[in-house]
Amino acid sequence: MLRRRALVEALLENRSENPLVISSLGSSTWDLAAAGDNPRNFGFIGAMGQAGPFALGLALAQSSRRVLLVAGDGELLMSLGVLATVANQAPANLAILALDNEVYGETGGQPTATAGRTDLELVAQGCGIETTCTIRAEDEIEALRSLLLETGGPVFAVAKIDPEELPLAFPPSFDGVTAMNRFREAVLERGAS
Repeated sequence: MLRRRALVEALLENRSENPLVISSLGSSTWDLAAAGDNPRNFGFIGAMGQAGPFALGLALAQSSRRVLLVAGDGELLMSLGVLATVANQAPANLAILALDNEVYGETGGQPTATAGRTDLELVAQGCGIETTCTIRAEDEIEALRSLLLETGGPVFAVAKIDPEELPLAFPPSFDGVTAMNRFREAVLERGAS
């Protein structure tokens, strides 16, 4: 299985102004913060199930910008309906990466449905997302990067990752209002670096 933080860092290494990156509650946000500070990152801290709808709305509103959602399997399982909405809205600039460690890491490591018979890639396909993949090995990361950052979407990818426990890596602006204002300025390209 893949190491989550190394994967997120490799995907975002040397990134240009695109993409705008949204991360879901918990570990995905800690992973994004550990990959480095960027005003075009927005991590959800306390709103499980909201990152997907936020990323979809952002992709629709900013159709000339690539939007990447990095979400845990637990987050996506909580709001599977967002995948159907993504498929029906079909934003060409939206890519979704499911970091699937098969556990609810934030609440004690209980198994998620993906530890059983549920396959998130097949769920996404069943919702109507045509471009999908699942990766499990490091030699697949470069192809995943190309898929997520360059392929017309919507794109949905699953990365099977190690359910390792890692130290928290807080975003530099842990205050929600400050974080949102900073992200808004970057989206509107005022003061973005």
